[in-house]
Amino acid sequence: MTKTIRAAAAAAILTSGLGSVGCVGTGTSGRPTIEDRARNVYDPCYPERYNHAARQAVLAPFAQQVHNGHVLNHTIFTYYFETGSDKLTSAGTEKLDSIVRTRPAPDPKLYLQTATDLPMTDANAAKIVDLRSELDGKRAAAIQKYLASVTTFAPVSFEIYVHNPATPGINAEFTANPYRSSGQGYRGGITGSIGGGATGTGGGGGTRGTSLTSPAGTGGGSGTVAPR
Repeated sequence: MTKTIRAAAAAAILTSGLGSVGCVGTGTSGRPTIEDRARNVYDPCYPERYNHAARQAVLAPFAQQVHNGHVLNHTIFTYYFETGSDKLTSAGTEKLDSIVRTRPAPDPKLYLQTATDLPMTDANAAKIVDLRSELDGKRAAAIQKYLASVTTFAPVSFEIYVHNPATPGINAEFTANPYRSSGQGYRGGITGSIGGGATGTGGGGGTRGTSLTSPAGTGGGSGTVAPR
């Protein structure tokens, strides 16, 4: 029993000593220090080490999501060119201008969607891959040529990578409907009356509490709550 108490006291002393020097201690004599011996018994970095690992596990998926969004934002899609051509449209030049103006400095990595707007037919089925690859090269050269003509204080050497992402977007009705109704002011989607049991708009038809009249246009709708 005495030996156990002594061992516990020694561990407590080691713990308090290590807490003042941090998780890692090194000796200057070349011999194992008391901190080195203590690390064979317990982890002096608990719980910071495990908190860090848990934090990274939670943030990693969000970091990947941010990266994916960044790649899509720096992608020159096929609709920025005239169909089947390497000529940039006005939307394409505006897109490149917005990338060049990024602060504090533009990302030198750009991405080009492969020429999926070049349709496959019976006549070109055997060489469609080569045709798209050739058009990809021409479009990359057109991008480089335009970027070189844009005036910048610190010219950037851009690299262009070809990939084939899905075009991002959402149904326009989700944004069009709120925009069309914005002129009418805010309109809530939940109606009801005080107490939840009022008869009238939004009420459940039940009775609850004392008699209360909810005037129209205030609270959760019009109706009365009858006494029990």
